[in-house]
Order: sequence, then structure tokens, then C-alpha cells
Amino acid sequence: MFVSLQALLWGTAAGSALLIGAAAAWWLRISRVWVCAVMAFGAGVLVSALSFELVLEAFTLGGLAATVAGVAAGALLYFGANTLLAKRSRRKRRARGAGGAESSSGSAIAVGALIDGIPESVALGLGLVAGASVNPTMLIAIFVSNIPEGLASSADMKASGRSGRSVFTLWASIALASGLAAFIGAIALEGMPAEVLAFTTAVAAGGILTMIADTMIPEAYAVDHDYTGLLVTAGFLSAFSLHAIGG
Repeated sequence: MFVSLQALLWGTAAGSALLIGAAAAWWLRISRVWVCAVMAFGAGVLVSALSFELVLEAFTLGGLAATVAGVAAGALLYFGANTLLAKRSRRKRRARGAGGAESSSGSAIAVGALIDGIPESVALGLGLVAGASVNPTMLIAIFVSNIPEGLASSADMKASGRSGRSVFTLWASIALASGLAAFIGAIALEGMPAEVLAFTTAVAAGGILTMIADTMIPEAYAVDHDYTGLLVTAGFLSAFSLHAIGG
């Protein structure tokens, strides 16, 4: 139970970065260039974390078959959820016309943040189950990548006229849901066979990797263009250095 409570704490802490991003968007004027720069850096951090902390951990725990199956399953799950979200967003745009498209974009990003946050938080819970301590590289990667999501979405919702109370209630709910995902993951998977832990860890990795390719890097490149690759590389090297120093 102590491990599951730790998972709840760290999952919520990682999700709280969404609130930090929302607060920055609500009270500060931050250029879209800087938002996308942070997003690109966070994408690099996540690529490093899922490579050295999730996929490698899954392979060590349960072997190649469980790892490959998990990554493929995670990618397909995220792809399916993202496809349904995109279809729903297109239906809303057709129903509301051009004026409603911009106002609904912030909510779409928020739903995407929830889809991203579940596998990320489960990965944190799995790290606690496997190693009895939180994985610092994974925690930092999730925290950094959550800030621009909260920032970009809240800026869109503010522009559409939503109240501050509704926006911050939304992000607080997603942060709590992230903590609960880590909590449930730790309880459900504690004592499971190594192959099950490996598969679940790899599912989180597949979902996160697909999210990076589908969302974070394209959005960053649309604004920062050629600097995106340098920022992704900087994030990757920063997280890898943290992993190497931490042993």
C-alpha cells in the first residue's frame, strides 16, 4: 500500500505541471515560439526516458516478445483514441462553423493531455513497483512535457472566453486522474509476473512514443521550424545525461 500511495503522490505531482502551464497562460503573455520550444525540448526528454527507462526496463524484465507486443499495443491504443478525438473535433467544427473551431481547440488539447497522462502515470507507478523508488528521469520528462500542453490549451480556452474557474478545475481534475492512474497501476500490477510488468511498461512506452510523433514534434515544428531538431536533441541529451549520472 505504501508503494501505491507513493505512486499517487508522484503521479499527481507530474500532472500538476499542467496547472503550472495553465497559470502561466492565464497570467503571463508567453510567445507561441517559446511554448513550442519547451514542447520540442520535452519531446526529446521523453524520447530518452522511454528508450532507457521504459523499453529497456521492459526488455530486462520480460524479454523481447513482451516488449515488442507492449509497444505495438500502446501505439495502437493511442492511435485509436487520438483518431476518435480527431473525428469528434471535426464534427464539432462542422456543427459550429468556422467560429467554433478555435474555441473548441483548447478543450481538444485538454482531452489529448488526459490521453497522454494515463500511460505516463502508469509508467511512474510501474517504476515504483519494479524499483521501489520513483524514476527521476521519467518524472522530469513527464513534468517538462506537461507544461506546454497546459499552457497552449489554456491560452486557447482563455481566448474563447472560458472562465478561469472552469479552466483550472479542468486541469486539476486531469492532474488528479493522472495520480489515480499511477495509484491503480501500482496496486493492480504489484506481484504480477515479470512478463506482465514488461508488457504494461512497454504499452506506456508505445503510447508516449506515438503521442510524441503525432502531436508534440509536429506542433513544435510548425512554429520553431528548423530549431525543433536541435531542441529535441538537447532534451534527449539532458535526459540521457541524467540517466547516466544516476546510474
